[in-house]
Amino acid sequence: MKPWTVLISVAAIAVLMSCTASTRYEVLSFFFDGVPPPEVARAPEEEAAAAAASIPERRRIRYREHGPFAAKMCNGCHVPGASNMLVAPGGELCFRCHQLALDKKYVHGPLVSGGCTVCHDPHSSQYRYLLVSASDSFCFHCHDRAAIVRTHAAGTEDRCTTCHDAHTADNKYLLR
Repeated sequence: MKPWTVLISVAAIAVLMSCTASTRYEVLSFFFDGVPPPEVARAPEEEAAAAAASIPERRRIRYREHGPFAAKMCNGCHVPGASNMLVAPGGELCFRCHQLALDKKYVHGPLVSGGCTVCHDPHSSQYRYLLVSASDSFCFHCHDRAAIVRTHAAGTEDRCTTCHDAHTADNKYLLR
């Protein structure tokens, strides 16, 4: 490399480091195509407010993490390596740590089939109990809202677990 090119490079770097974002943009865009324009500077409070406003309300909710996932104990559920296979079938896997009495007369369908992940996320969720969606209308992902409304008192259709157990019960329709 020739001495004058090193001198020009050092001078250019010094100039670019000491100038404003708009000046850097002008200099760089003179030499290079596609240089993104500088962002308009905002106060930190404005920046935080703008970032929060761009996130939908339900995403601002704090995420809850499943204990082993939060502790990065992946091998507790997954075979080590890149396969991402489970160490046991889904339903059996959950019952290695979670105790749930299945000795009741009625058991919720997904639970019977070992499909805990139909309702719960095994890693993290923004919803209570690691549910895969909001609990106020959760049951209507599988159960017909119109049929429920016809058979229930007005105003009770969005609070299913007030009367029904989500897992097991001795009463028909998983009534408590």
